Amino acid sequence: MRKWFILGGSLSLTTLADQASKNWISANLEIYESVQPLPPLAPFFQFTRSSNTGAAFGILPMAGDVFLVIALLIIAGLLWYFREVPADAGLAPVAIGLVIGGAAGNVLDRLQHGYVVDFIHYEIPNVISNVSNLADHAIVFGVLLVIGESFWREFRDRRIQDGADRPE
Repeated sequence: MRKWFILGGSLSLTTLADQASKNWISANLEIYESVQPLPPLAPFFQFTRSSNTGAAFGILPMAGDVFLVIALLIIAGLLWYFREVPADAGLAPVAIGLVIGGAAGNVLDRLQHGYVVDFIHYEIPNVISNVSNLADHAIVFGVLLVIGESFWREFRDRRIQDGADRPE
């Protein structure tokens, strides 16, 4: 039961933070307007309000409905998978909550607006410019945590097994 509580808290906080930040940006910036919350970091980091009907990096802008369905399937699949996560899973409930919460935040945008509100703008002039949101960052961070914990569990289990195989 504890793992479900942690999952619920993680996904709720992620979704709420994502939606609150997007609402603030939408209320305070016009589309494509930029502000520098930390002027010394401009142009490398700024807030630029934009809308994204496609996938990450604006790929396939006409496939918004497809990404909505994919996100819903991912949420359902992760909830189904989560039943199998051990009770002592460590960071897995938080990590999966970040992924589901991020996906849910972007799903809510697509349902409300028909697009995802993006505003976190990273830029390396003449190299790359990317605008994303807290939901996107939560998804990436959650996936990295799942991968990291998986490697850690494998490493730990191998050390335990190696210790059990050693003669006394």
